[in-house]
Amino acid sequence: MRDRELREWASGLFTRRAALPLRWQDFRLIAFDMDSTLIASETVDELAELAGRKAEIEAMTHAAMAGPHVDFEQNLRARLALLGGVPETLLHKVRDEHMPLTPGASELIATCRSHGLRCVLISGGFTLFADALIGRLGLDEIHANVLEIEAGVFTGRILTQPGQSFVGAAGKRQRLLDACARMGVPPGQSIAVGDGANDLQMLGAAGLSVAFHAKPVVCGQADVVIERGGLDRLVELFAD
Repeated sequence: MRDRELREWASGLFTRRAALPLRWQDFRLIAFDMDSTLIASETVDELAELAGRKAEIEAMTHAAMAGPHVDFEQNLRARLALLGGVPETLLHKVRDEHMPLTPGASELIATCRSHGLRCVLISGGFTLFADALIGRLGLDEIHANVLEIEAGVFTGRILTQPGQSFVGAAGKRQRLLDACARMGVPPGQSIAVGDGANDLQMLGAAGLSVAFHAKPVVCGQADVVIERGGLDRLVELFAD
């Protein structure tokens, strides 16, 4: 199925799925990436700008998202090391002022919830930011990495979560599978939405993979590609 050429279902909305429209009853869980998917920003880049390190860190972020051969964990840890010493107040400023929701995010999640889907965030980003989206979007669970804060200052490091792997490419896939198992949902009845190379393994584990304004390597493998418009364009592929 993933070898077939994309066909345009509607303007800026493409699919490799032969059988359309999709049916809501065939899906029970939807998992989202956070940065540049549920929110219209990259939180590490936003923090870097506030800290005066935007140019070098933004370039590293782009490399991590664009290429599957970049080690996401190594890349992320290197970016964070450059931000060591940043006051926690700047992290809160990013959380409170620099995390606009992606157009259509609220609408898609509300629609999914109305059809009984569980809504999960699985991010290579950080709980300090992801936690803020639980109430804003009505998410059932969030999975993300944890920043180390000491005496009100970010150390530049990620905390180890006992019993949990780093949430990178492989970690995202595992968190999706774990959520499905915990909620009694076969992976084939899950949807995964993302934009970067570190989402590929998660997308590949889901029954329906969605590339949202994504890098070419992601668009080349996803079942659904949204090139224009908001996240709620996914709804157009479903029967009422």
